[in-house]
Amino acid sequence: MSGVHVLLVGIGGFIGAIARFSVSRQLNEFHTPLPIGTLTVNLSGAFLLGMILGAKADTMIALLFGTGFLGAFTTFSTLKLEMIQLRLSKFKKEFILYVVIIYGGGIALAFLGNLVGRHYF
Repeated sequence: MSGVHVLLVGIGGFIGAIARFSVSRQLNEFHTPLPIGTLTVNLSGAFLLGMILGAKADTMIALLFGTGFLGAFTTFSTLKLEMIQLRLSKFKKEFILYVVIIYGGGIALAFLGNLVGRHYF
């Protein structure tokens, strides 16, 4: 691993964190029991990472966008926190729906992104 690799991950992470903050902030203004912001960033991130992997992106692109940007853009810790909050707030149906959408949708979108990456890039 070189200094350039570390720099690429850092730059991508910086931009990804700002993008996640912006997207989540705007989408969470819609007051729904489901955390739409986290759902959106994680599902779109799964699709985009699938595309990067399917396209067999160059190491520099994979580090900048895959590891850096998408690593910071998507969020596992916030996802888990919001799942616990839904469950503890007695939103049982919303909790189950969220789990199904985030895991099922994430796997499906990563697979779809991989197909798109292999066929179009």
